[in-house]
Amino acid sequence: MIDKAHIGKKLASVTTEVEKGRLRFFAKAIGESNPVYTDEAAAQAAGYPSLPVPPTYYFCLPMLDSADPTAWVTELGINLQHILHGEQSFEYSAMAFAGDRLTFETTIADIYDKKGGALEFVVSNTTVVNQNGNLVARMKQSLVVRNPGVK
Repeated sequence: MIDKAHIGKKLASVTTEVEKGRLRFFAKAIGESNPVYTDEAAAQAAGYPSLPVPPTYYFCLPMLDSADPTAWVTELGINLQHILHGEQSFEYSAMAFAGDRLTFETTIADIYDKKGGALEFVVSNTTVVNQNGNLVARMKQSLVVRNPGVK
């Protein structure tokens, strides 16, 4: 069982610069066809200072520049072979663009189990602020841990 003493634990913050090439790659990967996400001129013509960050890109961005994006999972004693991405939600406060420096601060919000411990859930909350200290987004993620030895 995952120790509930981890509730409230702050994970290592990650600060990363939003890079145009990565934004273009992400847009292509998700099938985004709106040129404001891939063409600087189209973005500026739409009134943006640069390529805007697609809404769900915040989920993967801190993983790109973290030395070990799964370190916190193993620190909690979780076997990486037994995890599933449960759910995520986003609350947006401001847009971010290529060239912005974003800082991600994550806290373990809850740990609970279901099915007699066969499934455990780790809920984390992340705030994203830009280089000016302005709130850009809040994210909530649930990680599901399968415990194959529990029936």
